Amino acid sequence: MSTLRVAVEPAPDQHLASAVREVGGSVVPLAQAQVLVWIGGPDGFPDLPDTVEWVALSTAGIERFVDAGVLDDKRVWTNASGFYSRGVAEHALALLLGGTRQIVRSAKTRWAKDAVDPAVRTLRGSTVAIVGAGGIGRELTPLLKACGATVLAVNRSGRPVDGADVTVASDRTDEALAQSDHVVLAAPDTPETRHMMNDRTLALLRPHSWIVNVARGPLIDEAALHRALTAGVIGGAALDVTDPEPPADDHPLYDLDNVVLTPHVANPTGRLTQEMAPYLAENLRRYVAGEELLAVVTADRGY
Repeated sequence: MSTLRVAVEPAPDQHLASAVREVGGSVVPLAQAQVLVWIGGPDGFPDLPDTVEWVALSTAGIERFVDAGVLDDKRVWTNASGFYSRGVAEHALALLLGGTRQIVRSAKTRWAKDAVDPAVRTLRGSTVAIVGAGGIGRELTPLLKACGATVLAVNRSGRPVDGADVTVASDRTDEALAQSDHVVLAAPDTPETRHMMNDRTLALLRPHSWIVNVARGPLIDEAALHRALTAGVIGGAALDVTDPEPPADDHPLYDLDNVVLTPHVANPTGRLTQEMAPYLAENLRRYVAGEELLAVVTADRGY
């Protein structure tokens, strides 16, 4: 392991450097590295020397890297899919409870008991669909179950998600939406998923339904969402991501008392490398041992 040479760019990071040393590796300049751990965005991504066999990106979403043409087929690429799932799942639950328990609306009004009281709902006995039930879905499922909800997981393959009551493949998303009280979006942003929540699919939900997005802003057609919210088609929306991001100061969603917008903090930047470090250490161990890496990217899928 002493020969493992890892570059951490574009800036040094104590948590990731500790992960490298934990497995007996050394942090070196990029020109000497076998592995590049890149904790920036696609802008400024360097030309890679042939010695780099693996690039570890620090984000779960790689669509910006794909669009920028950064990925190549000369080496292995990984993202951070699943690395931040526990914290994002906590945030998703907080957003859903904030909506269904009318905490959001109460915070935007002054003791509006007559209006708020009848709208308070419980997760007990409800059905919550997790669309894109990967790592976040696996972490969120037991939290929802602890609240008494039935979990309907939707993923690409339809392979059962541990703990979920039902798992269906993504080609049955409409069916899942129609059966659910609330929806949590945790899917990647791909051409297939962009604006998956639109006028037609929002109409499959119920007047009390809350939609939570902790994934990518483009999953929701925000004009359609505004129409659904103001017309009473759904109960509310809790968004940690928007399209574009940040939204304009005069974005109409800000004016609705059944909407909460958090500024993309489900995975706060200040904790990103600290959360990533143990997964990086495990992947470095696997790399040295010749084992399959976690979160290998399939570039033609965009994740």
